[in-house]
Amino acid sequence: MYKRSQFNELKSRLSEARDKIQTISGPRQVGKSTMIKQVLQETDIPYLSVTADNVPKTDNFWISEMWTSARARMKATKAPEFLLVIDEVHKLDNWSEAVKKEWDEDTRNDINMKVVILGSSRLLLKDGLTESLAGRFELIRMPHWSYNEMHEAFGMDLEQFIYFGGYPGGAKYVQDERRWRKYIKDSIIAPAIERDILTTKTIYKPALMRQLFDLGCMYSGKELSLNKMLGQLQDVGNVTTLANYLNTLDEARLLCGLQKYARDEARKYNSVPKLMVYNTALLTAQTNTTFHKTFTTPNLWGRWVESAVGAHLLNQADEYDYKLYYWRENDDEVDFVVESGEQQIAIEVKSGRRGANNGLKVFSDKFHPQQSFVVGTDGIPVEEFLTWNMENLL
Repeated sequence: MYKRSQFNELKSRLSEARDKIQTISGPRQVGKSTMIKQVLQETDIPYLSVTADNVPKTDNFWISEMWTSARARMKATKAPEFLLVIDEVHKLDNWSEAVKKEWDEDTRNDINMKVVILGSSRLLLKDGLTESLAGRFELIRMPHWSYNEMHEAFGMDLEQFIYFGGYPGGAKYVQDERRWRKYIKDSIIAPAIERDILTTKTIYKPALMRQLFDLGCMYSGKELSLNKMLGQLQDVGNVTTLANYLNTLDEARLLCGLQKYARDEARKYNSVPKLMVYNTALLTAQTNTTFHKTFTTPNLWGRWVESAVGAHLLNQADEYDYKLYYWRENDDEVDFVVESGEQQIAIEVKSGRRGANNGLKVFSDKFHPQQSFVVGTDGIPVEEFLTWNMENLL
């Protein structure tokens, strides 16, 4: 079975002396539970692995019960160390307070209990970690699957990856687009919004949130003001509500609104967002098209290529601590601007979707980025760029 890079990272950390709670964070269906199973199969540390998936959310005592069971097994076997894994921990009310209490008790009593927690809702994990468990955890981020991973694990070629995206569970259905689309909508999109987001945040207009997600996916790669979005949505809302919902979708690593690059932070914040999916599967699933039609229609294919490049950049942003923007001035534009500290990298994506664009030159003259280059036609091949580790450029 294919092992993602986070497998080695977690395995290495568990071999170290007990110090921090290891937290696996990432969007739905990217292989978090599979990865921990792979690690458990190879570890020599005795363990107890449990899931809160079917535990009533108000059962605050469940975590303490599991922790007590792990301590009892550790003591009965006279094990020098023990590993407790709790999956879907975020589904329980006040989970972080319960974890903090038990972790601190083990620390006071010199109990060598190592702990891994996982959750399909990045939003709930984020809230609990920053509030109750600050200073007690390390994060292992699991982003959407890259082109390299989908190619190595499932033999996907470049065009298939650009169109079908990076969900491993859908790879076996790419020859049956109808079945693939149902899988993405029913097993990924619906649970991500209805279970992860709506049970995490106070969303007063769930229908508006879902409409915003659908619209945002269909407009991936395009700039669309919040006012224009409101005009296309059926449910009543306002710009502030829409901005908050878009931010929530970004935190869930589904859809984001890139801000326009500027030296002035206020201008960035008030700019028209450029919508971008974190996984091109979300774009494909929400549009009424086919692989053949998309691939043979240059303007359509250009949007998919740009979204694939954008998703590649977005999924590495957290890990390598950079921010991603776009830039436009009149008719001149740069598709992506990577900012890390005082360094900027300007990236233009070309795939025959539009004519000449002086954006890179105008941007370079104005902002003097450390690097600027084209991905696609007359530049770095898309297939090569999608294998790049952005850390090497920063």
